[in-house]
Amino acid sequence: MVKKLKIFVSVFMLLTLPVALYAQKNVTQFLGIPVDGFKSEMIQKLKSKGFTNSPDNKDALVGEFNGTNVNIFIATNNNKVCRISVCDANTMSEGDIKIRFNKLCQQFLNNERYLAATPQSDYTLSEDENISYELSVKNKRYEAVFYQLPADLDTKEIQNYLLSKYTEKQLSNPTEEIKKDITMTVFSYLSEKYSKNIVWFMIDEYYGKYYITMFYDNEYNRANGEDL
Repeated sequence: MVKKLKIFVSVFMLLTLPVALYAQKNVTQFLGIPVDGFKSEMIQKLKSKGFTNSPDNKDALVGEFNGTNVNIFIATNNNKVCRISVCDANTMSEGDIKIRFNKLCQQFLNNERYLAATPQSDYTLSEDENISYELSVKNKRYEAVFYQLPADLDTKEIQNYLLSKYTEKQLSNPTEEIKKDITMTVFSYLSEKYSKNIVWFMIDEYYGKYYITMFYDNEYNRANGEDL
């Protein structure tokens, strides 16, 4: 059953939180580190977080993230970091990967820093989901996509956006219909504004075993055909 995904920022909180002023462009962060700058700088910042060089792969760092042993890979475009890939270091069974995928989805859905890429979604995998068949025969992708929101949202701008559509009275005492419309309005605003701050993950397969790969993308640094 598809259930309505809650919006992670309460409209009423948006109207009362202090205004955040931005001195520079907001980009996706990984462990508080902007996914930006040169690769060598990123490597040093990750090492300061406890990650070390992989003994098996010169292009990877290893360590623990969110309670799981992982391999970290850094992708660049025009010498600027555009993606941090976080891959489970160990593979697992089909049953275990379902549990891991579902748990990770809930962690993101419960985190106010993240907004699901669609207003309504149910990423949960059922116990009878045949991942092996779906991946190998139907080429299905098991993924969940989120927009990363800044810790200090520019709430004044959102407030002004809402006031351009509703009166203060409507916002302070909204009908059920207006509540639903406000929710979609806030979702549309946030998803458009932070559409380049993408964090997503998927299930990968390796010789009949499975693992999760997470991607922290800075779409501002991704190739957009400028070099063609």
